[in-house]
Amino acid sequence: MKKLVITAAIAAFAISAPAYAKPAKSAKCVTPTTQQVESLFADFNNAWATKNPDTVTALFAKDAVLLATVSNTPRTDHAGIRDYFVGFLKPSPVGTINTSTVKAGCNMAARVGTWTVTVTDAATGAKTDIKARYSFIYKMEGGKWMIDHLHSSMMPEKTG
Repeated sequence: MKKLVITAAIAAFAISAPAYAKPAKSAKCVTPTTQQVESLFADFNNAWATKNPDTVTALFAKDAVLLATVSNTPRTDHAGIRDYFVGFLKPSPVGTINTSTVKAGCNMAARVGTWTVTVTDAATGAKTDIKARYSFIYKMEGGKWMIDHLHSSMMPEKTG
């Protein structure tokens, strides 16, 4: 009985494993360079500059997850991701990478580190820097690198 339970658990895990964990035999394996992964942030920052939530949302994979800096709600579909950016784009955010570590593999990549997001008060023009940590996980989807998971959280300790 114990062996049957273990076998069932392994089978359930294999079925539920993300598609990018093991590419199909017919899928081409693409491993991006560090520079390619780093350029994906420029695409993201440029999308923010449009202030169009649809432009930003289009960078996310179909089944992406967004754990945003200034929201308690996990966003697990395009409607939720778009909803977040409707409000977040209003103060014209601009991201600046402070530290970065890139890891890449077959049809997936990760960029993690720290960043500063500068927002502007529309009424006063005052700028505020939000220091945070980030994790961008990318996957190849439809021949394009898409954000599969984005997590950002404010720094737990005050910085200078």
